[in-house]
Amino acid sequence: MTVALGKHLLSMADLDRVDIERYLDLASSFAEVQKRDIPKVPALRGKTVVMAFFEDSTRTRTSFDLAARRLSADVVNFSVSSSATKKGESLRDTVETISAMGVDGIVVRHASSGVPNRIAEWTDASVINAGDGWHQHPTQSLLDCFTIWQRLGTGDNGLEGLKIAVCGDIKHSRVARSNVEAFSRLGAEVVVIGPRTLFPPSFDGWPVKVEPDIDAVLPDLDVVYLLRIQQERLNEGLFPSTREYRAQYGLTTERARRLRPGALIMHPGPMNRGVEIDPEVADDKQAVVLDQVAAGVPIRMAVLFGLIGPGQAVDRNEFDRIEHEENR
Repeated sequence: MTVALGKHLLSMADLDRVDIERYLDLASSFAEVQKRDIPKVPALRGKTVVMAFFEDSTRTRTSFDLAARRLSADVVNFSVSSSATKKGESLRDTVETISAMGVDGIVVRHASSGVPNRIAEWTDASVINAGDGWHQHPTQSLLDCFTIWQRLGTGDNGLEGLKIAVCGDIKHSRVARSNVEAFSRLGAEVVVIGPRTLFPPSFDGWPVKVEPDIDAVLPDLDVVYLLRIQQERLNEGLFPSTREYRAQYGLTTERARRLRPGALIMHPGPMNRGVEIDPEVADDKQAVVLDQVAAGVPIRMAVLFGLIGPGQAVDRNEFDRIEHEENR
């Protein structure tokens, strides 16, 4: 069965469990493509994808760029520093100008929440949210799900029975918001941990358990997902010091020893070694941060193929059909 998706991917709310599972399944095919001598397929030949990054991100931009090129799409990197927005052009005018050139997809990263949603109103191209403010980062969640599923998955793309803790600055984290939705939708039990000053005002509607003490849950976890602590939160007085944060919530070497064998340590990067995670722990075999980075390319290939590929549908058989016809 082929599962048709919407035109855009703006948040995890756009995807139900079936959608997520189809993306994970399709990403498995693209992960196999990655292992080839020439890791490239013609699935998006003739399509054009614009990288509109209004906020810096080396790994996300590079991952999307590689994903599009390995699908044989034409890629345009939009440079904000040299664009007309620096001359006073409005964001809407910029988007409409880009769209008028005949593009198929726009990958957007912006420091303000909701910008990708607005851009989706101004263009006929498919819009993919690569992170917006405190709001959402859906492809990060998909690659995190893919990483966990490959290591610990229970059944067909599911995470049933797994206990996952998301620890740190929940309030300001788009990754936390996206991951809580994604993990719980796939059947995992999600716990959030951190100082109350870094929690949102309410967890109403969040499918989570709240635990202020990381030591209370460590031995029961299958995954501990650490969020980056940003220096500006210290300047805002939301916690006393980075040393105090490490003592209370950091995954220290001693705490890591209390994790069950096979438990995964995850981080969206970049890591603050010595704050939310000790250097020795970051380099431990249980840490799968580089696996997360590697998963970004096949997951983003799957998303691009699903949104702007033939038929705009996520289906592994559809990809296999296209590749077979190309090779005849």
